[in-house]
Amino acid sequence: MIHRYLNRKNFFLIIFFMSILTLVAALYIEYVLNIYPCRLCVYQRVPFILSVFVCLFGYNLYNKSIWLIVLIVTFIFSALLSGYHVGIENLIFSEFSGCKIDNIEIQNKDQLLNSLKDVNISCKDVTFKILGLSLATINL
Repeated sequence: MIHRYLNRKNFFLIIFFMSILTLVAALYIEYVLNIYPCRLCVYQRVPFILSVFVCLFGYNLYNKSIWLIVLIVTFIFSALLSGYHVGIENLIFSEFSGCKIDNIEIQNKDQLLNSLKDVNISCKDVTFKILGLSLATINL
């Protein structure tokens, strides 16, 4: 009975709406709740953006198998990225240079003032949780 409703077209439609919902939630948390994301959090949005387009192609084009493979690869990349982020949050991995706050090495006063205007959140700092889980953990 469930198989009748869950064909490939509906599968792409479900993933499409889940990806849109995830992106809207991330933007809501950032712009409405004013909780700024770290760089890895922003990078973790990319697979969801890609999946929206892949789902549109998979839903509308004839060869759905190739789009299913592309979608699987996209979410494998997402899992690896979020797994790395969870590892940073739990101090398993060290932060990459894009996550670190570099204000300590600045010697020029003007550069320091300009760097303070930029919101740079460390990737190891969990700034928002849902049911005690970071967004990176939920993404994983």
